[in-house]
Amino acid sequence: MTKVTLDMNTFKALASTTRLDILKALDGKKLNLKDISEATNLNKATLHEHLVKLNEAGLVKKKEREGHKWVYYKLTWKGEGLLHPENTRIVVLFTTTFLTLFLGIVTLVNYVKGYIVGKAVNYMGSDSTLLYEAEASGLNIIPPSVQHFSPAPIAQVSLTNQTVSSLSRTLLTEGKLKGVVGNNITPTNIDWQNIGESYSLEEFGVKELLNQGGGVAEDRAADAFGNIPSEMIAVVHDPALQYITVGCIIIFVILLSIGIWRLKKSKTPKF
Repeated sequence: MTKVTLDMNTFKALASTTRLDILKALDGKKLNLKDISEATNLNKATLHEHLVKLNEAGLVKKKEREGHKWVYYKLTWKGEGLLHPENTRIVVLFTTTFLTLFLGIVTLVNYVKGYIVGKAVNYMGSDSTLLYEAEASGLNIIPPSVQHFSPAPIAQVSLTNQTVSSLSRTLLTEGKLKGVVGNNITPTNIDWQNIGESYSLEEFGVKELLNQGGGVAEDRAADAFGNIPSEMIAVVHDPALQYITVGCIIIFVILLSIGIWRLKKSKTPKF
């Protein structure tokens, strides 16, 4: 059973059974002086005195509508808490609910934006690409960024017949990359983004390099590359974040439904 802690003012206000009857009469309702008088069989003068005490204790608040002569009384959150101690649990439930939603939004944003795990660098006149591993990776609060990469390349990939898939496979193997929850990352989860200027095949020297292999090799390289970027970064879109997002949304919907049901139930007068 939920415990209720009373301060001195509240304790004094509830020392009278009459005031407790007034609280019960106002449970889940907004009443004027006449309505409360009829519900408690008290004359208006006596009733007004008790309402002043309850108002000072923060258990009842009065609402005056401009242009209307009637003054309405209703329970405050503190007053409702005395009659419905489960309200504290409802607050905790709703807090947990929206924290779950926040986590789902954060993981969704991180999945869409991704996080940087490596860098590929091409040098003019070279026949290979150097891969560098990011020194930090994983979940990033906006914006996802990595300032530093490994000082020495972790791998060197031949430019001949090279594709982004081959770069991804090498980066995964040499960097031993894992997802944010230790899950496996596949080449399809890596997006390569060009952050440097692009060189044509002639500028890069690949045509001259591949001329020894004949026209077929040259055409195949031209089809595969087009323009070769001088620098690219590898951004992972971790599928685990998708599952976490979906899980958070499901939990959010369940907790929200329970919270709304319990809130409606707590608003139902018990007296």
